Amino acid sequence: MKIKIINKSKHSLPEYKTKLSVGMDIRANLDEDLLLKPLERALIPTGIYVEIPEGYELQIRPRSGMAINYGLTILNTPGTIDPDFRGEIKIIVINLSNENIIIKDGDRIGQIILKKYEVIEWEEVERLNETERGEGGFGHTGKN
Repeated sequence: MKIKIINKSKHSLPEYKTKLSVGMDIRANLDEDLLLKPLERALIPTGIYVEIPEGYELQIRPRSGMAINYGLTILNTPGTIDPDFRGEIKIIVINLSNENIIIKDGDRIGQIILKKYEVIEWEEVERLNETERGEGGFGHTGKN
């Protein structure tokens, strides 16, 4: 599927790093290094603008290497880019480590995934079909 994209960054387009990668790495587009202290969050510009087809969204997800190695993750995971949004893609990151993190221009800070979605229509009813689980939730099946 072809997606229209404008790249106002200093970097290459988001790309798959391996043949079977699901997410495309997306880079920070910064004028200067950004210091993130523990538990600090920031909105990181990417310089990327896209036109997503109706019926699809772009999801912004953390990169596992950044999460395990540095404690850097995406705050609203997965972040959603709606098909009618035409602004710059910006990524909300948070430092969950005990150390300062420096984000540099060009760092791969997240990944984007194109996902199909369905538009739902509510059907109000008086009761829902019974299931074995019923209203059980929040660990009701135990630890193991």
